[in-house]
Amino acid sequence: MVIVWSRYFMSTAPDTAQLMGMLPKLVNTKKTIEIGVYTGYSHLLTALSIPRDAMIRGIDPDREAYEIGLPIFQKAGMERKINFIESKALPVLDKLLQNQKENEGSFDFAFVDADKDNT
Repeated sequence: MVIVWSRYFMSTAPDTAQLMGMLPKLVNTKKTIEIGVYTGYSHLLTALSIPRDAMIRGIDPDREAYEIGLPIFQKAGMERKINFIESKALPVLDKLLQNQKENEGSFDFAFVDADKDNT
């Protein structure tokens, strides 16, 4: 196991990561959302688990942390599945809910791994 430490103290635990790899496959998710991307460990696991035509939307206020994992997403060929939004989560979620016909109940899988103060 290789552990990469950054200035962030939150990341997905290994047991949660295993679950993250299984759940999207089990329910055959097409649209997923993750709040709190950080360096993207759980984001990559989800992208690898969803079907080829599926998409994951990630929301995090820190693009710098996300860009640490971006070369790995690219190497795995997963960047086309990922829509990263640099923002606090609540304004983005409010905007998504404004278009209720298109977005209400439209995420098959949601994962929140966020710092409450920065969402």
